[in-house]
Amino acid sequence: MQQNPPSQFTRVRRAPQRGAYDLPTIHAILDAGTVCHIGHVIDGRPVVTPVFYWRQENQVYWHGSTASRMVRAALSQEVCLTVSLLDEWVLARSAFHHSANYRSVVCLGRPALVDDREAKLAAMKGFVERLFPGRWERLRPPTEREIKATAILSLALIEASAKVRTGPPVDDPEDLSWPIWVGRLPLHTTAGPPIAAPDMLGSHEPPAPPA
Repeated sequence: MQQNPPSQFTRVRRAPQRGAYDLPTIHAILDAGTVCHIGHVIDGRPVVTPVFYWRQENQVYWHGSTASRMVRAALSQEVCLTVSLLDEWVLARSAFHHSANYRSVVCLGRPALVDDREAKLAAMKGFVERLFPGRWERLRPPTEREIKATAILSLALIEASAKVRTGPPVDDPEDLSWPIWVGRLPLHTTAGPPIAAPDMLGSHEPPAPPA
């Protein structure tokens, strides 16, 4: 199992038993999410930007407009990329011990711009195909203007760590007889029925919802 040695920034200090540094765990959490948050500094002020992302091999990709200040700032400095997935509310016998079961990843590093045309197209295809397999080949091909207007950034998973909580609530022994419901409330995000665009011509099979 490939291991990422934790750095002083990525080492989990609070509840260190929940930290994980192996790439399979980090990859699995990244593959389960769709939105990450990019932290960087713009004009001396901290900014956190939510963006869609995808992973290929040991790289995380995201995109933006070539005119975006987020893109310009990200390429000029180190960034902090985070992904958080909330799985369950954990209800205990006291407010202090209420918690949540979650999976999260923190990645640090300096992004690179994917400027090779074919590599950029492959990354764009990877984004669409990750969510809707088989759809890329049926889409109208991107124009040169669209390709040039889209910036693709990549971040290598060199300095990264995961943090995971699972299991039931942990109460103080003296509270175990307290008369209240305790346990876990699972949370799920599900896709609803497809809603066709009003200007769609003809009848077409909708895509399956993302896994």
